[in-house]
Amino acid sequence: MADQNQNYAGKIAFVTGAANGIGRTTAIAFAEAGAHVAVVDLNGDGVAEVVAAIEAAGGSAVGITCDVSKSEDVRTALDKTVEAFGGIDIAFNNAGIEQQQIPLADLSEEDFDRMTAIDLRGVFLCMKYQIPLMQKRGGGAIVNTSSGAGVVGIAGQAGYVAVKHGVIGMSKSAALEYIGDNVRVNVICPGIIETPMITDRVSGGTEEGQKKMIAQEPIGRMGKPEEIAAAVLYICSDSAAFMVGHAMVVDGGQTVGLGG
Repeated sequence: MADQNQNYAGKIAFVTGAANGIGRTTAIAFAEAGAHVAVVDLNGDGVAEVVAAIEAAGGSAVGITCDVSKSEDVRTALDKTVEAFGGIDIAFNNAGIEQQQIPLADLSEEDFDRMTAIDLRGVFLCMKYQIPLMQKRGGGAIVNTSSGAGVVGIAGQAGYVAVKHGVIGMSKSAALEYIGDNVRVNVICPGIIETPMITDRVSGGTEEGQKKMIAQEPIGRMGKPEEIAAAVLYICSDSAAFMVGHAMVVDGGQTVGLGG
């Protein structure tokens, strides 16, 4: 999965939402490229499985159960990463949840608040406590997960669109604030990716539902988690050293005709 030209030997990567899907694939890709990886997720069993897979392949990882919406959990997760590996060089703040297809007026306050807590506050808390650790090491790279929903409006997804737009805006501001300390902040905006969140939940787990998902992609298929992982590894690499505050859309053309 990892590009052979991207050597992360000795680097320390912190990946949230790492128990499955894009996070799992990216955590494994960083490990394959030589990084020590903190595998962070609320799903403890999933975390253990990913760590076992990395270690079985000869990689280095520590598993940490964490609710990114809780400040204490995030700080503890980062403390455990520093204790295990000595610091943090790379952060992929990827943990997030989806929204059911529902008009804004029918979206419950509880569901909106939960999305905000995980998808937006979670990214805020991670950056808040990651950045000082990176400053101590002379810099670092942060990639936050937004979505194609972060660059366009989508009917029936007002809450999700709001938090994903927020991730991009917050990341751009942080990028300006900390580039002087050699901390690069960027964003990845995946389209419809073949992950459990899409194939099982968003599409309803049916063949018809998945066909509807694919129909939204001009490329004619869902994306693969490996394709997002490759983009994240590029953004964090020295090859992307001039990339600051950028929201990279990787969506098979989904948002091209929608103004994205």
